[in-house]
Amino acid sequence: MALPSTRQQLIEFCLRRLGEPVVEVNIDVDQVEDKIDDTLQMYREYHSDSTLRTYMKHLVTPEDVTNGYVPIPADVVFVSRLFPLTGISDVSTGMFNVKYQMMLNNMGDFISWAGDMAYFYQMEQYLGMIDMQLTGTPQTNFSRHQDRLYIYGEWQNGDIQAGDYLAIEIYQVIDPDLHGSIYNDMFIKNYATASIKQQWGLNMLKFDGIQLPGGVTVNGRQLYEEATQELVQLEEKLRLEQELPIDFQIG
Repeated sequence: MALPSTRQQLIEFCLRRLGEPVVEVNIDVDQVEDKIDDTLQMYREYHSDSTLRTYMKHLVTPEDVTNGYVPIPADVVFVSRLFPLTGISDVSTGMFNVKYQMMLNNMGDFISWAGDMAYFYQMEQYLGMIDMQLTGTPQTNFSRHQDRLYIYGEWQNGDIQAGDYLAIEIYQVIDPDLHGSIYNDMFIKNYATASIKQQWGLNMLKFDGIQLPGGVTVNGRQLYEEATQELVQLEEKLRLEQELPIDFQIG
């Protein structure tokens, strides 16, 4: 059969791996669905391929100003940056702007060969440092379970006003139902199979040591312990090799 590209195909793939239809896998349909949900949650939480870094814009409303936070879509797992709301250019405007004057001098030196590209780059770094010291970066706190981005500032005093646009860098979960190749991810196939196997073994523990008709003895404990060990190894590999660095969103 084709590689799994839907939820149902993933379920059928995992059950075939465990022996169906040659061997009856004693697990309820709802239990299988729960294990698939657990697998997808583990994938979303830790796997670097489960999210996409993108940007969203938000038009500040009067309700946002009253609440003191910005609503964030539920499929966003990280907010890595809120772009500065103001810059050094706001100190003055037009030709009297500090940055404009410094850039004008820099370009004059560059054109007349008084400076070079290295000098220009260093001056850009210097201007960025001034911008950071005088303006700073907006301080935020993203509450994932509330789907809110709290921005620290004087909302009521006009730091952020209704009608302003905010640009936010986010990490958004990739929907597997829209991008079916996720169901064919090696980690998902292995982890889902081991999870279903663990539940199968847990179900069969009640028959542990009991001899069934025909002299067959079911060893549910062995199934359970093997699957548990497989899950531990998969999770360890996930955290060590496939998880983004803990501080990846700092910067």
